[in-house]
Amino acid sequence: MNANTNANPFDTLQDELDRLAQEEFVKRRRFDQRVSVLIFPAERIDGALQLARMGASVTLADTPGQQRTVEGRALAAGQRDQISFVPMTLPELPESFGGEPFDIIICRRALCGLPYPEARQIVRQLMQRLKIGGRLYISVLGMHSALSEGYEGYEQPIEERYGRLSPAIANKYCIDHPVCLYTERNLFLLLLEAGASVLRTLTTTYGNVKGVAVRV
Repeated sequence: MNANTNANPFDTLQDELDRLAQEEFVKRRRFDQRVSVLIFPAERIDGALQLARMGASVTLADTPGQQRTVEGRALAAGQRDQISFVPMTLPELPESFGGEPFDIIICRRALCGLPYPEARQIVRQLMQRLKIGGRLYISVLGMHSALSEGYEGYEQPIEERYGRLSPAIANKYCIDHPVCLYTERNLFLLLLEAGASVLRTLTTTYGNVKGVAVRV
């Protein structure tokens, strides 16, 4: 087990993934006034609002029950024209998100709720929703985080790793469904097998894993 089992397994609001995506947006904005971004799930709307304030056209995707909250916060922030919502329930993607192909796609932890083969298929489909040269920013819950203590899938290879967290951990972090936890190598291979060109991967201090890939 990883020694960091008492750490918070989730990341701070302004994390490395946000920073990298915003830097990419700024670069693209120099050459194209319309930069389109897809973000899912929509639970952390603050990053979407920041990109909208910077001039991005942002699509947020999440379960239908999140639509009122997202649209209300966008309206309150004065960004209603810059932010749209598309209902989505994984493992299915909408036929169209609108605004495609995207310059940037940001996916936070959503794939952890799927078995690895299904997650790979979703990433493959997401890459097709990007422009050539578009970038995917992805984060997943890590095997070397607090979540791995008592995790059912700890000994399983990644293709079969899908199980529940220990009751205590699941209750503490409100994760009551099976998950797939990733090592950095697992995420690298996921992106590679989905047809992406991997630019970088990293592991956070909390043990979560992040990656950046490009469509070529």
